[in-house]
Formats: sequence, structure tokens, C-alpha cells
Amino acid sequence: MRYPAARTKLRKIFEGETSGLDSKASVGPDCGNERGEWGVSGRADYQVGTAWSTRLTRLVVACIAFAGISLITSCAPPRSSRITIGAKNFTEQVVLGELLAQEIEAVTREPVDRRFYLAGSYLCQQALVSGRIDGYVEYTGTALTAILKQPLPPVGHRDEATVYGRVKVLYASRYRVRVEPGLGFQNTFAMVVRGDDARRLDLKTISEAAKTAPTENGWRLGVGYEFESRPDGLPGLMATYGLKLDGSSRTMDLGLLYRALSSGQVSMVAGNSTDGPIQALGFVVLEDDKNYFPPYEAVPLMREDSLRRHPGIQVAMDRLAGKVSADEVRGMNYAVDSEHRDVRDVVTEFRKGKGL
Repeated sequence: MRYPAARTKLRKIFEGETSGLDSKASVGPDCGNERGEWGVSGRADYQVGTAWSTRLTRLVVACIAFAGISLITSCAPPRSSRITIGAKNFTEQVVLGELLAQEIEAVTREPVDRRFYLAGSYLCQQALVSGRIDGYVEYTGTALTAILKQPLPPVGHRDEATVYGRVKVLYASRYRVRVEPGLGFQNTFAMVVRGDDARRLDLKTISEAAKTAPTENGWRLGVGYEFESRPDGLPGLMATYGLKLDGSSRTMDLGLLYRALSSGQVSMVAGNSTDGPIQALGFVVLEDDKNYFPPYEAVPLMREDSLRRHPGIQVAMDRLAGKVSADEVRGMNYAVDSEHRDVRDVVTEFRKGKGL
């Protein structure tokens, strides 16, 4: 089985198509039409005879009854007897979803359904709490802020254990979802520079980069649109480190960041720590020595009732705990994105190398 390229899938998602869950579908109580109505209406001035009125009344009652039955069946989460694993709509998520699915299949000896390329954290969360999927991989910083709507801890107090513990308690109490032990890596924001600049300027940390730059005017910074304004993004980074910039930051699509860095259009970018091009192109991730970015530890989320129905899931999660390093997931991402290898083959090869 070969998964289509992420860019094609992403285009389809914005056209309203996802694999396994419609991005327009409501999983809440509003299962009617766009206004929450059920289509029972008529003109007040429309005159009908007594017999026709009686028949119309019976028809309306029957329609309402049918609509009520449809409401119950359509809003009820379709629980399959087979385990279903979800994933968001980018390469790393599909890699991790496939990793979970393969490990569960190896333990249970049963096929696992895959619902990948769900359009972002919100749809994955809704699919999880409604029972449309049994689990997926989330990142603790994203879970804390985007899903659980909690404020970020103060800078300097954003350690992995604190954020993980808070996320675990809240998921259990609010959603009856278990936050499993981490897979072994974080996918956090990363300030990335060219390797030759890092060596020439002897740079290892963001603080060191704040004291020096490739040019007198400072760093030419490239960022994604979201990073420019989010709470844990550019404004706070500038306040924490005081980076000297050559003009304003250049905002661009995430897929263009490393191309711009490689070609010299920018000299530093705000990427993700597990992006495949970092390793492939010899770029260097500067250490966040002031712990500005919160931890984004990759953790499987599993429904508690799914774990009771399928005890093998927990065995599989325990086997995967701590098994994936940042370099390893970066390599798998690169194999899929740049070498165009099949996701299933890449994950199978990784598991064999780990003795799984």
C-alpha cells in the first residue's frame, strides 16, 4: 500500500476531502442541516383541505419520527470491532500512525484500520473522543495549548515532566483517554542555520546566535505564517533572546523554508526539529538554551475503553515507549518525503532494526 504524497493529500483536505472523516462533518449534537433544522416547514398562507391536511399532518409526524431515528444513528460513533488508528495530515504523523498500527498488528495478530490525513489536531481530537478512532500520536505542547486550552508555563519552567503530567491528568479526567509513555523524541520548533555558518561562527545555541550573525545587519530570518504570531512563536522568541534581524522576518509556506535557507535567501529559519531536510542538507539546529519553546513530546493517545476491549494495544504501546529518536524519525520523514519510499516499507524496516 502506497500513500499519496502529502502535498496532494493536503490539497484534497482543503477541498473538503479527508481519509476516513469528512472535514465538514459534525461530531457534536448538530447533526441536522446547516442551521440545525430538520426541514419541517411550510407557508402559513397555504390552504389545504381537511383530508389533505390530515394526510399532511401524518406525513410530517412520520418524517419527524424518521428524522429522530436518523439523528440517533448518525450521531452515534461508529465503533468498529477492529482497532482504528488515526493520523494528522503531514508525513511524520502518517509515519507514526503506521508505526502504531504495525506494532498493534504484530501483538494482536489482527488487522488495524488506518484513518490517516485527518485535517489537523481538532479533527483528530473529535475523532478520538467520538470513538471514530481508538488512538493517534499527539505532541504534548500542542495538546496542552491547542486542545486542552491551558496557558503555557513560564519560560524556564516548561520541562517535559511537568507538561506531560499536566496533559496526562487532564486527558484522563476530561476525555477518559490515556496518555501513553512518549515514543522517545520531541518535534519542537527549531531555529535552523546552514552548517557552514554554524561552523564559521562557532554557533551551538540561540543565545550565541543572538550575539553574532553572518552579516553586520543581523540574521535574515524565514518563518512560517503561524509561527509569526502564535504565543510560543516569533514575538516571544525575540523578547527572550533579542535576536538581531536584517530587516523584518520573511514569511513563507513551510515547504519553502529550507529551499530559501539553502539558496541563501535567508540565513536562519524557524522549522521543526524532526524535518527531513535538516539532516539531508547538513543544516544545524541551534539549542534552545533558555528553554523558550515548550516540550512537544510525541505521545500516543488511546481511549481507555479501547484499551479494555483490546489489551494488546497497551502491550504494543509499552514496546514502542522510548524506541524512536529524533534522528530516526527525521530519517524516516526524509525517506518518505524526499526519496518517495512507501510509508509501510519505511516503518517495517525501522521496526526490524529495533527487533520489533
